[in-house]
Amino acid sequence: MGPPGRRDEDWFTRLYAAEYAHVVRYGQRRLVDADASAELAQEVFVVAWRRRREVPDRSLPWLYGVARRLLANQWRARRTAPDVVPLVDADLPRQVSSSGADATVGVADLRTALATLTELDQEILRLVGWEELTVAEAAGVLGCSRTAAAVRLHRARRRLTAAMSAGTALPVPGPTTLAYARKDS
Repeated sequence: MGPPGRRDEDWFTRLYAAEYAHVVRYGQRRLVDADASAELAQEVFVVAWRRRREVPDRSLPWLYGVARRLLANQWRARRTAPDVVPLVDADLPRQVSSSGADATVGVADLRTALATLTELDQEILRLVGWEELTVAEAAGVLGCSRTAAAVRLHRARRRLTAAMSAGTALPVPGPTTLAYARKDS
């Protein structure tokens, strides 16, 4: 994307064009609707513009980290509000990629099993599985070492496999966000 000294509007336009859709999909897997995920993506790119000298050449993991922190800040600000309700179905893609009953049942089973995991387990699985980050990149998003991320991923996969084998269980309540509300400052 260019050396830090050349982080001008052209650089930002290229970054936005290349990564916007990825950041929106990241938000769609964690938020209720497309509008909320688009607002989140816009805020992520506002931060990217402000901190453009800090954005690494491999920018997507850095952008995911910004999005994750924005969502965490939003959740912390709203967790005492009465309108926040845990949402189990918000973090899986809305469309099944293959057709047929087997695929639909598989997605439903995965959705149920994933909902039983902690938020941290869900996040490491999403980052590596859906966002297609390496373990090292996921570690950067989560703010931990590569070794810690690898251990978390291993344990999360083991717990997901156990949950898939066990069948239906009650979801663990976690800090899932209903909608992203932009904080005007």
